[in-house]
Amino acid sequence: MTICARLKETYPKFQEIKGGWLLYKSSGGWGSRKLTLIPPDESRYNAKNLKTATNGFKGVLYIAPLQIELDTTALPPESESFNEMPKEKCQRCGVSYPLLILTTHINTCVNSEDAEQTNDDADQTSDEAEQTKQATCPICQKEMSLDVIEIHASFCMGDRIASALLHSKYQLNSIQPLELNVSMEEPSTSGVYVPLTYTAEPSNAAKATSMSHDWKIEPDKNKAASLYTKEIIRQHETGKSLLMTMDVRMDKEDQDRELVAFYKQNGMEWACPVKCKLQGDAAIGEGVTRHFFSTVIQRLQHGFNFNMGNTARTCLFEGEPGHLVPSSSQFLIESDLFLVAGRMIGPAFLHGGPRLAGVSQAIVHVLLGGSAETATVQIEDCPDHDIRETIKLLDGEAELSSEEYQPVLDLSLAWDLPGPTKENRKWLFERLLPHAVIGRRLRQLKQIRKGLKETRVWPLLSERKDVEIFLRENENSLTPSMLLNVSAGPRISV
Repeated sequence: MTICARLKETYPKFQEIKGGWLLYKSSGGWGSRKLTLIPPDESRYNAKNLKTATNGFKGVLYIAPLQIELDTTALPPESESFNEMPKEKCQRCGVSYPLLILTTHINTCVNSEDAEQTNDDADQTSDEAEQTKQATCPICQKEMSLDVIEIHASFCMGDRIASALLHSKYQLNSIQPLELNVSMEEPSTSGVYVPLTYTAEPSNAAKATSMSHDWKIEPDKNKAASLYTKEIIRQHETGKSLLMTMDVRMDKEDQDRELVAFYKQNGMEWACPVKCKLQGDAAIGEGVTRHFFSTVIQRLQHGFNFNMGNTARTCLFEGEPGHLVPSSSQFLIESDLFLVAGRMIGPAFLHGGPRLAGVSQAIVHVLLGGSAETATVQIEDCPDHDIRETIKLLDGEAELSSEEYQPVLDLSLAWDLPGPTKENRKWLFERLLPHAVIGRRLRQLKQIRKGLKETRVWPLLSERKDVEIFLRENENSLTPSMLLNVSAGPRISV
């Protein structure tokens, strides 16, 4: 039986396809991938043809009709395709469904009585929402229901004008929430007085709010970052403080485990004020906060002092200084430790702590929303020296020896790429290197990005591409000016 006949037997919708169709296979990697055509031979598609095209590996093939679109809507329960399947009747609507799709149907099944009740509940909720809908008075900034705000505004306006006139008469030097410029017009010729008019000047609070977007247009990137962080901290200053504690009497391994456990908490508002405390030490003040954030960033850069994944230190970033990339460990990904990394980087940035330094610029480019195709990847960004040396064999014009050809072929096939030839060696080099650095780390970058969004720093990074939350390695070196700035800052008081 041919492949075409078997497809029509297994998937009845294929019987309606007219105009031909072709098969495609996908290349390796994560996320969006290119599809490669599998050409049919003289006898159309057959098992030998498909096995050769896929190198004997099991995988997913994609069917693309040439002239019509494939119908992907779900089959009705009375379809002939379900005749030989075991069925059971839904107890709510009385329709028989195959057992494979009965579970999904039960979650969405609504009979007529439930539908009427749902509509009644929705109407009732809508009425209640309408009754409780609030609005803010533009004069006194108080919230009240819509049905009384118009009446309140007329009285509130008169009170404000009288208050402004009274304070103007006695020349009180107090700060007013709202300043009014009052003017009274002469009566018109018709004998009707023109109504009292006034203009409202914004209060200090309103002016502060209007400045909240200045960080978007501020030409200096450092000042823009400062404006943004101050605004975020001001918005969350009344929130529940984050209590960060570190017991200096513990060994380094237990300290790091408690550190990671704190940042793994879900449902936290990471932009709220922080309170840091060293248990077993009498130190207090801003110095404790700096010590806490410095420890966090140092562990991110050089590793945590506990064993995860059969290593003496658990490093979330690996590679050379200036070319650090997220670890490719599946265990760390499944443990959401890169989400923890994003949560560590964000608060340290908001509260003036140190920034993570030495991360590969290609990784930073993709992390902050850039395309992997436009990232400038360097060979030093590849942390695995074996993979790096294999890829470097393609960087040149010299013909590959048999000893050099085999590792390149093995690596290419492992990543669903063709073997090296004289014609494609440059193209293959440009595919292998980005995949080794970026393609294998897209899930890690997604977790870090999510952590940055949770800590409220993502709007700044997405709007201001010039703001650097990751320092270059040479910007992290100690200079005399840095020592002077630290010595001029607040000290730890004991």
